[in-house]
Amino acid sequence: MNKQTTNHVLMVRPSRFAFNEQTATNNAFQQKSEEGEEVVAKQAIKEFDDFVDLLRENGVTVDVLQDTPEPPTPDSIFPNNCFSTHGDTLVLYPMFAPNRRLERKKLRVAFRELHYTRDVDFTPYENSGHFLEGTGSLVLDREHRIAYACLSPRTDEKALEEWAKTMGYRYFAFHSVDEQGTPIYHTNVMMHVGTRQAVVCLDSVRDESERGELLAHLQGNGKEVVPITLEQMYQFAGNMLELHNDNEQLLIMSQTARQSLTPEQISTLSKYTRIISPDIHTIETAGGGSARCMLAEIFHYSLLP
Repeated sequence: MNKQTTNHVLMVRPSRFAFNEQTATNNAFQQKSEEGEEVVAKQAIKEFDDFVDLLRENGVTVDVLQDTPEPPTPDSIFPNNCFSTHGDTLVLYPMFAPNRRLERKKLRVAFRELHYTRDVDFTPYENSGHFLEGTGSLVLDREHRIAYACLSPRTDEKALEEWAKTMGYRYFAFHSVDEQGTPIYHTNVMMHVGTRQAVVCLDSVRDESERGELLAHLQGNGKEVVPITLEQMYQFAGNMLELHNDNEQLLIMSQTARQSLTPEQISTLSKYTRIISPDIHTIETAGGGSARCMLAEIFHYSLLP
């Protein structure tokens, strides 16, 4: 059995998708659109629906939850930051932006239908200003039980240490920055770990010792490392997720990300996976997140019909 990937994801269909002022303070990937909010919201719904259809056409089980207009949750389309699943365990995470914490309350309706026997709740860390935003902050090698995390205002090492202790994982924390030296807000923007490969923007890890140790961790756990440039990272080439259907491994990335890759990189990634690349340009631009951010993996148990 492949411990790293699942064939089942949960996605949240947006109701009031928009540029989120509360997250823009430390997400340099967000950009305000010149188009009106209604146009952006409508286009985001179309991109979302097309993405869901594409996944289902390729044999992935997708549970879709419809967001509600009130209270406004402009980033609800990125549910992977709120929770993660691990066998019999459901984990809830402390979120940086107050309006993102509202997403968890909406998701609790779905959580009641998830047959998990153990809940782990890290949300009290919000009270002391320590944040850890799910599989945005944590890029997981589930097979080898190691979590990779670049530290930032949204990824706090105290919360990370407690998460690893509770979940029985080792972790490797490091620093990743953009060209201006600003911390990358989420680890899953600059790296991806799959079954046999890892994609990572090594150029964003300026400390030579940390960069070498990160590379050693990945290669030591049997991953073929595919480096990407800073410019490719800005095009969301690090924001990938490997899933599977009944017959093959699938690598999900946006059309923007795929177009940024060289033929050699695509050929390397295609050795073990088939690439699926939805067009989600509006969501990427206004939301500052890409394909992986939209996918909350469901492991072991399924939502009831």
